[in-house]
Amino acid sequence: MLIILSDIHLADGTCAKPVSQAAFELFVDRLKEIALYASWREDGRYRPLEQIDILLLGDILECLHSTLWLQDENGQPHAIRPWSDFQDPAYADLLDKITASILKNNAGSIALLRSLTEKGLGLPPPTQKELPALKTRERVPVPVRIFYLVGNHDWYYHLPGQAFEASRERVRQAFGLSNAPGPFPHEVRESDELRTLLAEYEIYAQHGDLYDRFNYFKEKGRNAASLGDALGVEVLNRFPLEVEKQMSTDLPPGIVDSLRELVNVRPALAVPLWISGQLQQNDVSQKHQEKLKSIWDELCNQFLTLPLVREADKRFKFDLIDGLEVAIKLTDRISFKTLDEVVIWLRRKMWGNEISFAHFALREEAFLQRKARFIVYGHTHHHEVVPLDSIPAGPHKTNQMYLNSGTWHTYYDLALYKPEEQKFIPYQVLTYLSFYKDDERGGRRFETWSGVFSD
Repeated sequence: MLIILSDIHLADGTCAKPVSQAAFELFVDRLKEIALYASWREDGRYRPLEQIDILLLGDILECLHSTLWLQDENGQPHAIRPWSDFQDPAYADLLDKITASILKNNAGSIALLRSLTEKGLGLPPPTQKELPALKTRERVPVPVRIFYLVGNHDWYYHLPGQAFEASRERVRQAFGLSNAPGPFPHEVRESDELRTLLAEYEIYAQHGDLYDRFNYFKEKGRNAASLGDALGVEVLNRFPLEVEKQMSTDLPPGIVDSLRELVNVRPALAVPLWISGQLQQNDVSQKHQEKLKSIWDELCNQFLTLPLVREADKRFKFDLIDGLEVAIKLTDRISFKTLDEVVIWLRRKMWGNEISFAHFALREEAFLQRKARFIVYGHTHHHEVVPLDSIPAGPHKTNQMYLNSGTWHTYYDLALYKPEEQKFIPYQVLTYLSFYKDDERGGRRFETWSGVFSD
């Protein structure tokens, strides 16, 4: 049995709260249940699984959204950024500090996954009639392996060089990973072991950032920062810090903490609504609202002048950077109230419009050459099951499908009723995919599991 999950975004807590430990407790309980069902074979008999593999399909550790990119533990600023020269020894040192901070902040959650690799997963032994002996305390240990493949928020573990091995080893030890020494793979072709494993299940899998030019520069490859890194660090991470630095005595207690949740607001288009909603709910004066808005505008303008951003502006035609610039200049000219109205109109126009990468699956060699029955991405946070093609007869008889592994995340989602009142509801999302081979799960090939629970 193979489980695929992605986009957990375990953060160090300096920018936003990660998904709670309760999500991991729920996952472990469900994994035991799924493994029990998967042990029922196609012939109707019970035989415990021989092996369980878990593939972490990128954006597991939230390396991007940490204030350590901006200042050290004592609040002293420094110049290292995701787009700095990674051959600078200070780069690897900073990544190691961020890694340690993330692992410490999520120690309980990660320990639950590591316990699976250390102890295995116990299943009831079979009786003489090949039924599960549910009443006995005896358990058959089923070995569990966990593999880590990076995405656009944890791509740093893909960087070459011995300088980054300390960080990778921290992660290997914390999760009990089966990854070999060296850079974590970004694509399955970089790991013979993963390629062999996925071939057993007729799966092609990748994180999905390859098709997002805001978060991946094709010309530079995965060992380079993207526009998403720059916006995340210089605007979303910095904004609460600057507000606290410049306005801490002017704002009600707790408002800075609420601004740290910007990275969890959905849809991202609603970030201005989130900010203005926090200001209104806390009765922030118009004078202080204007000051806070000026901080936001200044950070956005600084972002646009970064060499990384200007370089991208030259590379693309009028679309990506120019669109960002238009949006930022819009906030320069209008109030949060007017911006609210613009966002609400767009939200109503596009309420049901979720980002889908299903069409990219049609371009994959594994799909075109019928090497894979399942094309699996993460990245979009949008769980999907999309039929791609069906070959009803002949030597290549099969059904091909695209699946997205969704996310494990805490969201603050804009309410549908009267969005102009800036009402956001918190909840946690938990999605994972299960795949089976041979006669596991009665011959079934896959299942998807997605749930939402209150924050």
